[in-house]
Amino acid sequence: EVRLVESGGGLVQAGGSLRVSCAVSGLTFDEYAIGWFRQVPGKEREGLSCISKSEGSTYYADSVKGRFTISSDDNKNTVYLQMNTLEPEDTAVYHCAALYKTCMVWGYTYDYWGQGTQVTVSS
Repeated sequence: EVRLVESGGGLVQAGGSLRVSCAVSGLTFDEYAIGWFRQVPGKEREGLSCISKSEGSTYYADSVKGRFTISSDDNKNTVYLQMNTLEPEDTAVYHCAALYKTCMVWGYTYDYWGQGTQVTVSS
């Protein structure tokens, strides 16, 4: 079975940094794009970033561009999201998701999802 497991969330002060991880199993890692999304209760899920192995490309939403960096470790089948200069508005549950080959901006196009990890930024 395909599994995506997020980790690394926690509590951080505004201006601080945090790295969340997405461990992937059950699929061929380099054939899938992995995206990061976040969700706040009562608000629409927001796409943040994506990395595509087949295209050799990365993408970022304007809200996180310049602050967040996505990367992957093929030996560990893990994708990371390094989050710097965090703000209280970044507080959310962070999810990773997998889609065959190519990054897409719409979350509903992704086939597999992790359970999420909570990130809380204090003011």
